Formats: sequence, structure tokens, C-alpha cells
Amino acid sequence: MDEVEKYAKLARQNDYFRQTIVTGEHAQVVVMTIQPGEDIGEETHEGDQILFFVEGECEAVLDGRSSRAGPDDMVFVPAGTLHNFINTGSEPLRLVTTYAPPEHPDGTVHRTKAEAEAAEH
Repeated sequence: MDEVEKYAKLARQNDYFRQTIVTGEHAQVVVMTIQPGEDIGEETHEGDQILFFVEGECEAVLDGRSSRAGPDDMVFVPAGTLHNFINTGSEPLRLVTTYAPPEHPDGTVHRTKAEAEAAEH
């Protein structure tokens, strides 16, 4: 199994809002599951973010511009870009995302979006 398949499998098995998989000095891999009707939450990052969608459908909003994304799509979010991803489907949205540099402490697990928001404030 190659690395892409490995992370896609982890994303399909993940039921948590956010779970860090591996954190290096310069980048981090995280799997996320966004429930129908929910979103990641509008945010910006100091570093770049790349999202690979495994299951589900979403509206990707980058600096006010919307597009659709789904399985096998990738979205690159440059540092400083205001963005959000909204699950527009009836099934969970599952994805693998990378942050460069790392965004979350190694080992971070947020079971729900509410838990993630509480930890970030």
C-alpha cells in the first residue's frame, strides 16, 4: 500500500472532526471528518494547507470564491487565505490535509468541531 492509499484509508476510518496522523519539523498530516451540514470553520493559517478529499461533497470557499470539491479532488490554500469547507452532501465529508508548517500539537484529537473550537480558544 502506498502512502496515498494509506492516508485515504485512515481518512475513511476516521469519525473524529480532527486527528493528527504524523507531525514532522516542517509539515503535518491530519485526517478530518465533517458531518453533513457542518463546516471546518472560516479561518486563515500562517502556512500553506493542502486538502485531499476522500469521500463526500463540499463547497470550498477561498477568499470569498466558491467551488465544489469531492472525492479525488485537491485544494491548495496558500498562507493567509481566508477559507472554509462546507459539507453540502448527505454523507460525512472525509479528507486528508497537510499543514506546512504544522498547525496542531502532535497527537491532537478533536472528536467534534465544538471540542476543536474549545481547544483553540
